[in-house]
Amino acid sequence: MKNIAVIGYGVIGKRVADAINLQDDMRLTGVCDIISDWRIQNAVRKEYDIYAATSEASKEMKNAGIPVKGSMQDLLEKVDLVVDCTPKKIAAQNVTIYKEKGIKFIVQGGEKHETTGHSFSAENNYKSALNLDATRVVSCNTTSILRTLTALKRAGLLDYARGTLLRRATDPWESHLGGIMNTMVPERDIPSHQGPDAKSVDPDLDVITAAVKVPETLSHMHYWNVKLKKKASKEEVLDAFKTSSRIKLIQYDQGLVSNNTIKEMFLDMGRPWGDMYEVALWEDMLKVVGDELFYAYVVDNQAIVIPETIDAIRALTGIEKDASKSILKTNKSLSIT
Repeated sequence: MKNIAVIGYGVIGKRVADAINLQDDMRLTGVCDIISDWRIQNAVRKEYDIYAATSEASKEMKNAGIPVKGSMQDLLEKVDLVVDCTPKKIAAQNVTIYKEKGIKFIVQGGEKHETTGHSFSAENNYKSALNLDATRVVSCNTTSILRTLTALKRAGLLDYARGTLLRRATDPWESHLGGIMNTMVPERDIPSHQGPDAKSVDPDLDVITAAVKVPETLSHMHYWNVKLKKKASKEEVLDAFKTSSRIKLIQYDQGLVSNNTIKEMFLDMGRPWGDMYEVALWEDMLKVVGDELFYAYVVDNQAIVIPETIDAIRALTGIEKDASKSILKTNKSLSIT
């Protein structure tokens, strides 16, 4: 049983905390933040131990009636590993603290690969993360790229891949702050950062991405054109995708025609926040023409990295050395079937 701290209780942090709380081989020791509003109050309602990142935050939390167990330093004395879910500049500062204290840590995909020297995707490189001091769980879009392309690579089908990403403008709860309206904003550089980021996990991938910010907040959507190593049938391609337990094949013809209908399905399935941990890939849209493959899928930017983070905890702490066993355990706890 490993003791785990979550630093930063935002969109990702609250989901990671809940997921840790579902496991039987790790313990959520506490969550730490500077906020004292409804977000951290929900953590109190869930009976999580609350720690304040700064002395000023501690005062504000106590004034708001939040039971503060101690400081971030107090929390770090009690844990085996930290999952840092704070914003970029804050995470970079915290990493220095973790290293000084000799605490294992995980950062999220917003940080650079060089922050940890290792980038993680459970179905791809779990073994290389065993007992490391740190890793970076790659971003939501990069996670989806690695899941799908690695499935094709395992089947001996992948030659190279070219993808276009339609990126949500901001997180749903911040739509009133940073959303874009009545416009689309192409990222200036090609490749966009996701392709090179995927290569930080698997340098052998031949992948180029382009990205466009669009005026919606529910999810990202990807369109891919893949050059296959050989001519293959649609069934062979689908069989390759089925080797990943975290790719969910969906049917356009069953009314799943948009990201909002897909979100509604996961809400109906009883997932917390309607979270989709899987890549939702349209089976009946997928097309094979000779040695070219075309497909599209949807990525839940708030949820897809959660199972990856749980597996990364097991890899770094060494409590499970077999990737397939960790993935199965994580999937079962999060109702990924």
